[in-house]
Amino acid sequence: MTYQAPLKEIRFVLNSVVGLDKVAAYPAFEAATPDLVDAVLEEGAKLADNVLAPLNVAGDRQGAKLTDTGVRTPDGFKDAYRQFVEGGWNSVPFDPDHGGQGLPWTLFIALLETWTSANMSFALGPLLTQGAVELLTAHGSDEQKTRYLEKLISGEWAGTMNLTEPQAGSDVGAVRTRAVRQDDGTYRISGQKIFITYGDHDWTDNIVHLVLARTPDAPAGTKGISLFIVPKFLLNADGTPGERNDAYCVGLEHKLGIHASPTAVMSYGDKGACVGYLVGEENRGIEYMFTMMNNARLGVGLQGVSIGDRAYQQALAYAKTRVQSRDVAGGPQPVTIIHHPDVRRMLLTMRSKVEAARAIVYFTAASLDGRHHHPDAEAAKQAGLLNDLMTPVAKAWSTDIGVEVASLGVQVHGGMGFIEETGAAQYYRDARIAPIYEGTNGIQANDLVFRKLGRDGGATARALFALMAETADAAAAQPGDDLAVIAQGLKRGIAALEDATSFLVDHVKADARAAAAGAVPYLTLFGNVAGAFLLARGAIAANQALAQGQDAAFHEGKLITARFFVEQVVGPSLGLAELIRTGHRTLMALSEEQF
Repeated sequence: MTYQAPLKEIRFVLNSVVGLDKVAAYPAFEAATPDLVDAVLEEGAKLADNVLAPLNVAGDRQGAKLTDTGVRTPDGFKDAYRQFVEGGWNSVPFDPDHGGQGLPWTLFIALLETWTSANMSFALGPLLTQGAVELLTAHGSDEQKTRYLEKLISGEWAGTMNLTEPQAGSDVGAVRTRAVRQDDGTYRISGQKIFITYGDHDWTDNIVHLVLARTPDAPAGTKGISLFIVPKFLLNADGTPGERNDAYCVGLEHKLGIHASPTAVMSYGDKGACVGYLVGEENRGIEYMFTMMNNARLGVGLQGVSIGDRAYQQALAYAKTRVQSRDVAGGPQPVTIIHHPDVRRMLLTMRSKVEAARAIVYFTAASLDGRHHHPDAEAAKQAGLLNDLMTPVAKAWSTDIGVEVASLGVQVHGGMGFIEETGAAQYYRDARIAPIYEGTNGIQANDLVFRKLGRDGGATARALFALMAETADAAAAQPGDDLAVIAQGLKRGIAALEDATSFLVDHVKADARAAAAGAVPYLTLFGNVAGAFLLARGAIAANQALAQGQDAAFHEGKLITARFFVEQVVGPSLGLAELIRTGHRTLMALSEEQF
């Protein structure tokens, strides 16, 4: 089926839920006028609809290939990337001093949604480059910024993130790749990295690898890891790519999904001549890499939204055309399956969860803009704390629902969903990686509980809950039964979340196993309530638009979708608060031998 970027939905979230106008009012974003925002969204959607989407199925079938001269991406991908770069799309959110356009991340995340929906495998390439830009902007030396940033921002060069090794997956502290300092201040890098997204490809003249490695006298664990720039081609004095560095892709993984995205096995220093350049100080690599990882985690959370929306679009189109069985309410003729209550249940579940996830990711992106650009220092600090809190929720909750929604998309298609030719199966296969990479969702849950709640005793979370409560009160004050139900359900959700938060804050240090056992259900509850909060914001805006006679069908749909989410997603999840308090008792009861 043909993909169509959901610009009406995107504009509604930007304007009525997360408040792009407030973000655009920051002095740094004075260029982000409403007319410019609309033009950028329209043109970005054309790239998604007309260039990237037509390559998605063929790219999945052809896949990336490792040849004697390097990795070759599927037919059409290199030219699509050329159009992406020529359109200036990679530079949208970055510093104008280095060639960026200086527009909000809140806007850019909306663009990224459409590109990822159109072709997730393609969108993974720029995502890692954008993370490299963020890292070098924050931690690179002036010389490194001069030599690398402009080309990375333009997209003329690409970036990668190299953490994982065969023995060092989630436990990054087990990294063994070595970095030995030379007399000229460079380092010789040696070791192997696996699962490196776009570790090699045919899109750009150079690839800038950001590699975690350990110096010979480094402390054990994560405190002894440093970060290095390892370019595919060393730079000449004039900044152009020169001699080939001793860094090579030696294999590509054969994967369940994202076949068009090359997932590389990278070997550094097989000839003893891999040159790396230290970023910042030795032994602070993990600290620096988290800048890139947090950027990537928000982008991966968006993948759940994107694949979920693509799966929903296709399932909806199928349900409106597939004729099967008579209506349970009666009638002589078979009807399209969208008439059947269970199909509607699946479609509304898909729709409401995608809309909630979209709002969560955009809301998190808005806090990122506030962190870096709010003119008031205290407000910027609070935005940063909110961004830290919401990032694991945006990543994990959204990717969990991405898999669920893609699975429901297969189910709506019935047997045809299990057949590759319909395309529904590809969305499910592609979606499945997102809860795993950039920190598994279990790790995201632990991050939320132990780091984000633990560092301030839940103060940032409770400030967010207060904001949620204000929205619930505002919804209750609106006329109409739908908003009354939404308000009541949101209030119950907030109460359950506050109860669970108090338990976890009390147990983070006192009983770490109990806190860890409750972490995943806590993140699920947090995402459900956060989604209800933001859908309630949208429902209030929709109710006000209806009172003014604006687009009744669209805005009534917002009210119904928000009510469905509160009743059928938040309602059944309220029991998670009790599970969070008590679940550890049985979780840790079995001995290893009893499994």
